[in-house]
Amino acid sequence: MDFQHLANAALPILIAAGLKVLGAIVLWIIGRWLIGISINILGRALRRQKIEETLIQWLIASVGVALNIALVVAILGYFGVETTTFAALIAAAGIAIGAAWAGLLANFAAGVFLVILRPFKAGDFVQAGGVTGTVHEIGLFATTIITPENVSAFVGNNKVFGDTIQNYSANPFRRVDRTAQLHGSVDANSAIALLKQKLLTIPNVVSSPPPDVEILDFNLLGPVLAVRPYTHTDHYWQVYFDTNKLLRDSFGEAGYPAPEQQITLRQPKG
Repeated sequence: MDFQHLANAALPILIAAGLKVLGAIVLWIIGRWLIGISINILGRALRRQKIEETLIQWLIASVGVALNIALVVAILGYFGVETTTFAALIAAAGIAIGAAWAGLLANFAAGVFLVILRPFKAGDFVQAGGVTGTVHEIGLFATTIITPENVSAFVGNNKVFGDTIQNYSANPFRRVDRTAQLHGSVDANSAIALLKQKLLTIPNVVSSPPPDVEILDFNLLGPVLAVRPYTHTDHYWQVYFDTNKLLRDSFGEAGYPAPEQQITLRQPKG
């Protein structure tokens, strides 16, 4: 066997294949670079039109997937692969994947409805899919929610759309619910008037509607007051904690005795 002859014959083939691979790598790098530029231009154009940020992110992600698929098809065509055949393979694979990953397609469809119906947008504080937090992004298949503990939760769009959604940012204010236990000797009406006046001094408590302070219940210690100031959801926890401090300080300054349960023991005679 003439190895020199084989080497001489294989060398042009290897060089051609190497050039093809090198060309494909260059095409991939340039294509990815152009895709990045295109997506950035699209994002800036959409933001100039003041389109909702949630819709912008979803459109950018969809266009990015489509352009990357087109780039792969172009590279395969560069290698001489019939793109029509490849398209048929993609369609067949899509059917097989769709049957096996029905949940993934359901998440995609739910994501489309979330973008169209807009029960919430990026930046809203919501409870959706069993997770409470701030919406970071509505993706193609999952919604990213940042919890109050600063943990990123990725919830399938189908679970979000199929469950109850509570949007705490949809309205201009929300109610903070607290209770205050009074001693049985304290005049409940004077305590109510005191708290209604003091609650308005808490930063970020809205004056309309005014805070609700009413008798909620009675127990062995005395009346129980419902204390309910209103604030924007961004300031909910600040008002929550400030209300607790105000209850302690206001009752102390007013000289209200601390609630305590008294038990009387009677010894049987004889």
